[in-house]
Amino acid sequence: MKRFFLIIPAFIFCLQCVKAQQRPQYTQYLFNGYLLNPALSGIENYTDVKAGYRSQWTGLQGAPVTGYLSVNAPLGKDFVQGDATAFPASGGLNPLSRLYTQQYQAAEPHHGIGLTIVSDKTGPITQTNIDATYAYHLGITSTLNLAVGVSAGVSHNVLNQSQITLADPLDPVFNNLDNNQWKPDLGVGLWAYSANYFVGLSAQQILPQNMFVTSTNSAYQNKTVPHYFLTGGFKVFLSDDLTLVPSVMLKYIKPVPTTYDINMKLSFADKFWIGGSYRHNDSYAGLVGFNLSSFVNVGYSYDFTTSQLNTVSNGTHEIVIGLLLNNRYKVSSAQHTF
Repeated sequence: MKRFFLIIPAFIFCLQCVKAQQRPQYTQYLFNGYLLNPALSGIENYTDVKAGYRSQWTGLQGAPVTGYLSVNAPLGKDFVQGDATAFPASGGLNPLSRLYTQQYQAAEPHHGIGLTIVSDKTGPITQTNIDATYAYHLGITSTLNLAVGVSAGVSHNVLNQSQITLADPLDPVFNNLDNNQWKPDLGVGLWAYSANYFVGLSAQQILPQNMFVTSTNSAYQNKTVPHYFLTGGFKVFLSDDLTLVPSVMLKYIKPVPTTYDINMKLSFADKFWIGGSYRHNDSYAGLVGFNLSSFVNVGYSYDFTTSQLNTVSNGTHEIVIGLLLNNRYKVSSAQHTF
């Protein structure tokens, strides 16, 4: 009976997550905005591979755990073989430097493709999304690009009923459950970017689907809902190679109140960066990243929980490892994202 009273609140919490935040949240989206917006497919002049792991609210049994793999690359001879920023083979200017900004030109029109695999487990619920992405990047002025992107794939939703203990094993709530579902998944995005600012708008999960129920008349019916993201940021040069990047993200998921993140990132040339983030009514976070070479980079963040969960949570860890494949210009940091 004691176990019953411990598990049922956790399950109710999971169902509330199903009704509200149904996709994972990230702190390291500053390092990999492609996770939230397919328009970033192929934005850099190399094949961008990232693997990430997030353990949210550590110490709380059944708390969300997320792992993902993303890869995206540009297509187009003009862009791949001769980006308008004209980096020499040795790497050239630091993309975060003031001089680079002064010489910046919009990237050549090109296509981008990619793939994301995201697995998120919360209590007895596991959701895995596999999506292919496509984007087209067009220079609308000499220094400004606009990218339009789409993601399409499938969502695999599993409810592990063996992890749920009921007072009544014949509870009718569970009679019509479909605990292993494959559903279509679709998302769209826009991304405008220049040398010293960016603005993005995206939507995930825009095809509403029933989750775990087979009857449309069920009182316990849960549907997926769209997730909307609005992001923006800009560069402030403290010196020629010391760059401050404030940014913000608004997130709207009905019926949850609109939330926002406020971020600050300080980059030291193209070597490493540190940052901080505040998520409204949820957490503060510290972030750090290292561009170890023209082949590999790494980022880490730790969230300090400020909600009522801080009495049972030891915070949130997130780590991302990135590979820069086919990096013909030998750059050690991103050219078109910051």
